[in-house]
Formats: sequence, C-alpha cells, structure tokens
Amino acid sequence: MKQVFLRIIENTPLTDSVMRMKLQGDVSAVTAPGQFINIRLDGLYLRRPISVCDVQDDVLTIIYKAVGKGTEQMRHMQEGCLDVLIGLGNGYDLSVSGERVLLLGGGVGVPPLYMLAKKLREEGKHVSVILGFNTKDEVFLEEEFRELGCDVCVTTADGSYGIQGFVTDAMKDIEYTYFYTCGPEPMLKAVYRSTVTEGQFSFEERMGCGFGACMGCTCKTITGYKRICKDGPVLRKEEILWED
Repeated sequence: MKQVFLRIIENTPLTDSVMRMKLQGDVSAVTAPGQFINIRLDGLYLRRPISVCDVQDDVLTIIYKAVGKGTEQMRHMQEGCLDVLIGLGNGYDLSVSGERVLLLGGGVGVPPLYMLAKKLREEGKHVSVILGFNTKDEVFLEEEFRELGCDVCVTTADGSYGIQGFVTDAMKDIEYTYFYTCGPEPMLKAVYRSTVTEGQFSFEERMGCGFGACMGCTCKTITGYKRICKDGPVLRKEEILWED
C-alpha cells in the first residue's frame, strides 16, 4: 500500500450514473488485476474504495457509479489531484486459470474484470465474458472487452438487451476451465451454485479503513473470518462459507 496524489485527467460519463475517471501519477503499487484504491474526499470522514479498471503506464482508470455523497461529489470533478491509498487488496491470481477462462461481472463488478481480461489475453488465453445489468441503458464496457478479443455476452434482467435474465442464465453453453467473478453478493451466490470448476470471487463490501485495521468488512471462510479489504477482496471458491 502506498499513499499518493494522482491528477485527474478525465472524468466522463459512460451511462446516466456510471463514470470513467482517469488518474495520472505514480501507480506502480498496482501489481494485479482486482486490486482497489481508497480515495479521500473533502468533507467526508471515510475514504471511498473503488476497484481498479486498468493501468497503462502512469495512468490508472477507475469506473464508478454515483450512488451516494462521495461518488456524487466525484462525478463533478474535472481537474485537481486526489489523495489516494493505492495498491490495496490481493487481486486475482492468474497462474491457475487454464486455457479457457470465464469472467462473470454484474453492474459495477464489471470494471475490475477488464484489466484481468487484458492480462489473460496477453497470455494467449481464450476468454469468455458475461456481463450482467438490469437494463440496456446500464450497459458499459461491452465493446472494450470485444476489442481485447474476448467472446462477450450481455444479459439484462428486463430483457431490453442481450439475453434476458442473469449472468448464470448465459453460462450453459460455455466451455471453461476456470472462472473469475465480481458483483453483488446475490449474483456471487448464484455463480457459486452454478459453476462446475474452481474459481475466484471478488467481493463488493462496505469498508472502513480499507487496509485491515478496523475489521469492518469480513467474510466467513473455512479458516475463519477474513477481511475483504486486506485478505481479499478476492477469495477462492473452495474457501468460502456462505452465511444465510
């Protein structure tokens, strides 16, 4: 983990509520897809954790949804620097994926899968991606995944675009040796029940400190409770114990 100041060089809308922000500076602490940053915002006590979507040279990209006071404040920023804790979390392990990889993302769980897909494609892996949204107006990053050479399928809960249903409804005919997923907990539980191989889950969780000191974000596992911010956010399928 490193504390840095990153300069805003882009902050543009992808949908009515989803924004893409690009930050420039020392981003060397990001070493794996699936890690996140923690942003300090004026007037707010807690930092805001946001997944890393991509890193290219000295530019880091995040994609976030404006849903509360912090992210609503962020969406109006067009210049200046942000105080950022960077390189947080463990990230995805690419070494165990095999040759045919399935990525499943729901809503704002989609962005961290982009950098993951890019790394997997650079290794020559066949990558299938299923993106899940509520409606057509919420779809983002579909073309960006296609440009990486991924096979892409989009699902919408209301059937307004792609396959009607959820990400698990699009899995049936896809051959894969390993999977990675990120999204809301109900989606992760459904993926857990539907997948037939080992895989890795990235959890979206409310956080206090973001680096393991407060124990505010935990998940039950076969070896006890793990902190999503420090021991995660990525956990392996075989270690997760779902609580009712």
